[in-house]
Parts: sequence; C-alpha cells; structure tokens
Amino acid sequence: MPDMTKTQAKERIEALKKAIDHYRFLYHVKDISEVTDAVNDSLKHELYELEQQFPDLITSDSPTQRIGGTPLPEFQKVTHRKKMLSMEDVFSAQEFLDWVARIAKVNSKAISEFFCMTKIDGLAVSLRYENGLLQTAATRGDGQIGEDVTQNIRTIQAIPLRLRMPEEKELQKFSNAMQRKLREQKGIIEVRGEIFVSKADFEEMNRKQKAKGEEIFANPRNIAAGSIRQLDPKIAASRPLDFRAWELLDVGQETHTESFEILPLLGFKTAPGELCDSVDGVKRYFKKLEEKRSSIPFWIDGTVVRVNRMDVFSDLGVVGKAPRGLIAWKFPPEEAATRVLTVEWFVGRTGKLTPVATVEPVFIAGTTVQHATLHNLEEIKRLDLKIGDTVVLTKAGDIIPKITSVLKDMRSGKETHIEVPKKCPVCGTALTKKEGLVDLLCTNQNCFSMERERALYAARAFDIEGLGDKTIEYFIEKGLLSRPSDLFRLKEEDIKSLEGFGDVSAKKLIEEIARKKEIELPAFLRALSIPNVGLETAFDLAQEFGTLENILSAKKEEFLQVKDVGEIVATSLVEFFASSESKELIEDYARVGVTVRPAKKVTGKLSGQTFVLTGSLEKISREDAKDRIRNLGGEISESVSKKTSFVVVGADPGSKFEKAKTLGVPILSETEFLSKL
Repeated sequence: MPDMTKTQAKERIEALKKAIDHYRFLYHVKDISEVTDAVNDSLKHELYELEQQFPDLITSDSPTQRIGGTPLPEFQKVTHRKKMLSMEDVFSAQEFLDWVARIAKVNSKAISEFFCMTKIDGLAVSLRYENGLLQTAATRGDGQIGEDVTQNIRTIQAIPLRLRMPEEKELQKFSNAMQRKLREQKGIIEVRGEIFVSKADFEEMNRKQKAKGEEIFANPRNIAAGSIRQLDPKIAASRPLDFRAWELLDVGQETHTESFEILPLLGFKTAPGELCDSVDGVKRYFKKLEEKRSSIPFWIDGTVVRVNRMDVFSDLGVVGKAPRGLIAWKFPPEEAATRVLTVEWFVGRTGKLTPVATVEPVFIAGTTVQHATLHNLEEIKRLDLKIGDTVVLTKAGDIIPKITSVLKDMRSGKETHIEVPKKCPVCGTALTKKEGLVDLLCTNQNCFSMERERALYAARAFDIEGLGDKTIEYFIEKGLLSRPSDLFRLKEEDIKSLEGFGDVSAKKLIEEIARKKEIELPAFLRALSIPNVGLETAFDLAQEFGTLENILSAKKEEFLQVKDVGEIVATSLVEFFASSESKELIEDYARVGVTVRPAKKVTGKLSGQTFVLTGSLEKISREDAKDRIRNLGGEISESVSKKTSFVVVGADPGSKFEKAKTLGVPILSETEFLSKL
C-alpha cells in the first residue's frame, strides 16, 4: 500500500466505506451482485489496513466494525442464539504470523494446535435442530439477526431433516456427557456451514443457459446465494445446491477436531480439514491447499485457521466483529492482462467524480472482471493511461480490481487520451476543483446522481429498512423524491402501483418510514451528508452543542473548540449550514414531522477526563473501548496534549506514546485501563 498522508487516507477510507456499504446492501438486501465476494474482501482489507495505519480514523459506521446488511423484509427475521461473527482476513505468511503473535500474547496455549479448513466460496447458514428435527435455517444477516430460509434449505439433499442417530460404537471415544447429548438429542443442536454449487454443476448450468439463449451465471456463489434467498422454494429445489458443515454448537465438545468427528455422525458432510500441531504445519497445509486448488471440485478462496481447543478459543474473545481465535488466510493476488475500452466518470453524494475503466472481460480469481477503479485524475496521470491500452489488472485481498500498470510496449499508436470532463456527466454543471485537492466536483445540489446518493445515505442514517439505491432511483425518476426529506412524504397510494410494489409491500415500507421520524442528533447530522463529518465527529458535535438549534447558530470559532475539529471540518460545517439548500433541507425535515432528539449528556466517573488510545488492544476492541469511556462520561481525543488525562497504550504504539512520555501525560497499559473502567 503506497504511503498516504492522513488527509489522503481519510478521503480513501470514506470512498472505501461508501463502496463497501453500497455493494453489501445490493447483495444482502436486493439479491443483486454487481461485484463478487473476492472484490468485497479486497475492499475491506484495504480499508482495514488503512484504519490500522490511521486508527484515529476508525468510525463505528465502518464496514470493518460491522459484518453485514439488513435482512429482507419479505423474510421472517431470526435472532441467532449465538452471533454469527465474521472472520478477519490475512493475505500473506507475515500477516498470518502477526496474528499468531497477537493471540499468543493473550493466551500462550492458543498456538499449541490449530484446525485448518478449506474456505468454501458459498453462502453461510445456521441450522437449528430441536430434539433432532430441523426447525429453523437462517442466513448470517447482520450477525445478530438473519433471515428465515427454512423452506429453501429443506430442498437440499445434503442437509438432513432429522439428525442421524449415531451407533453406540461410534460414541465410545467421546465423554459420557457428550455421548448422552448425542444419544438423546434433546434440546437444541445448531450446525453452521456453507451452501455452494460445485464446479461441474456450475459449468453444466451455464451450458444449459447458453443452449436456451439465456444469460449465463457469473459465478457459483451467486447461484447459491440467489437460490436460497428467493421466496419461492421451487427455485432452490431446481438448483444443484450442496452443503458442507464447519461448526457445531451445543454438544460440549472440547476441540474443533471433535466437531469434525461428530458432524458426520449426525449426517453432515464437512468442509475438508486437518489438525496442525504447529505454525509450520499450518504453512504446509496452506501451501498444499494452494497447489491442489484447481483439482478441488468446488471453489475455495483460502483456508480458515482456527485455534483448536474450545476453552482457549473462548478465552481469546472477540475483537470488533470477529473472534480473535480464527482467521481466513486468503490465496494471494491474481493478475491478468486486458485492454481498456472506455473510462466513465461517476458522481457521488458529495459531488466527487470517480473515474472507472471498462475493460475487456477477464477471468481473475474465479470471477469475470469488467470494471476497474482509477480513483481520481492523478491516478490516470500517474499510470499515463490511454483508451485502448493493454494493462495489468490485479484483483487481490488488499485492493479493489485495479489497473496496476500499462504495458506501453504493446501500444499500436491508435490509443486515445482519456477525456477529462469539464461538465458533470449527469447534469451538465461546470466542474470545480478545490485548492489543494485532486478531486473534480459537481456543485449542482440538484444533480440526479447526488440526489440518489444523498437519499440513500439518509435512509441508512435513519435506519430505514427496505430502501435500496434502485428503489430510490426509481422514486426520483417518478418524481416522488427530489431531496432526502421527501422520504417522509411518500404515501401508500404513491408507490403501490409502481413496478415491484403492491398493497402489502407499499404498506410495510410506509409504516417503516413512519416509525423512523424520531432520530438521535448524531444520526441526523450524518443524514445531512455534511462533507468531512463522520460518526465520530457527529457524536462530538452533539455532545458539545446538545441540540440541533445550537449547532445551526454556532460560528466557526465555536466549531474549532470541539475536540478534533480542525480548519477543514470547521469550514465544511460553516459552509454547509450557511447554504440556502441546507437550510431548506433542515426546515423541510421539520415540516414533514421529523423530530431530532437532543443529545444526552453523558456523565459518569470519567467525566472531565480525556483519553487517547494508541497501539493494538488485545482484550477489547478500540471501538468498544471508546464506547465504554463515553458511557462513563469520558472524552476521546485523537491527539495528545498537556490537557490529555490518560494515554492508553496497546501493542506496537505509535508516535502518540512517545509524545505522552515527552509531555509527562499519565500512561495506562490495557490491563490498567480495564481496571480503571
């Protein structure tokens, strides 16, 4: 990853978060896959790496702090008894060793043995059996709440409708308590695993699609996910779906190895796995898996490495939204040469233009790639890229599909320069470029693209379920939305006759919108799409000013008094609230009945104390630490000064640690910090 200034990193992080949120919503809520999981992984990993480099830029709305999207309203919601957490990804042997070192610090027994599993590229589901019978099958959803897809799951032959009863001789190697549990199968037993389509079945499905003159499927994972998340179970029944189990709950096993021994006894095929008694053993397993990857009958994208002992795994706890005791070690980057056909410019909610190259379709890491981001005008200049150039395209864990270089020796002389727009490609408004920044900006607040993105951003801030970008775009086209506040003017009769809606779905959406008319002040500030203001800054503004009215009447000098608000953010706030468009939007929110609740002043035993966090915390995530400080009345700062009360130091601290020592600011270890809480 190239070196970045903090300003550049902040801009890049915001762009990554926006893209990840967009694609996650499409996939989890709308059943649309514009990009593959591998692409999402690469986006998330770059975001994670940047946030590790600039930890003070981490916000609670970051995709790294969360693991999923909103369940579809058409499905019943299911609350997982135990959260279906995600995994942190690593993409090199060094990153794997870094993880080993981190868990060894927490519990030295963690690295005594690992269980490695092939990471199948499919759809994760959780199966709940009660007294041996399949009762509920649910998707991961947001980790806490998934979607009930039981009817679709029941069509898959690889999933038993009743758990197999093990023979007595098969039970002898297990503890008496486990034998009794497996023999009686009373209560709840939960099995988690992956639904997928094999390579052979995928090829056969596409052969039939092609013979019928119909569109072929992009990849096997899309088929698995799309089939399970259809309302009609006949669709799932018609697809060659398979299942492999990789986790067993509620039986009392002592190791993950035992889980893989028990699952076949209950009637499940498992993801291929192997016990490794050392770090070197894991490395050998990964290398072996990578070498035989092409011969495996289904798509895999790496290995899952898990601490084998259940008690140690539990003791390691959770960091953010991922268990500390397991990681997904992904296969390394894959590259291919292709040719640039066109470059288009897309407009975001703040007016920023992003160039995206369309390339000749190329197959990389199991999927077909047709587009690659170029980030901004400076990136085009750096590459010296032209239309028609043959380029190297990389799709890996730490980057979105990206053009890394131009093969200039292959130029024919027919290549053409990329036209840099002078007007917005959507609305035709003249573009501007702020001093010191590289981005081209559309300043027309009524630009269709900006309207769509702002409305979508507001829907997320108000936590309105069932509103995707395609729906919002449709409403704008039909004249129902011209600004985000119009969301609260929608009526059943306006939308029930529109394509994709009916009486029931229209009623549910309007009821959902009506329930969200009250909003906390920090969330409302986010809904306004104020440039350079994320969740952390919104929270600080709410705590400082208390009410929306106080913020609206504040001057630049007052904004600058808010911790961590500098010249750029203060200027953004002043310019935003001074504009007639912003004033009208805020007034319109009031007209449609939106109530902005004043901020609750947080007080407690840490009131008046300011904390700075630096380094990697092992027993608590950075975001959880910040939340606990705030809940006790303390404040978070991103810079160390003489006014700082304490600097909390984790592993590998940065310059803040040195500055704290220089200034004589009290320093707390993680253990001391937790004791203080």
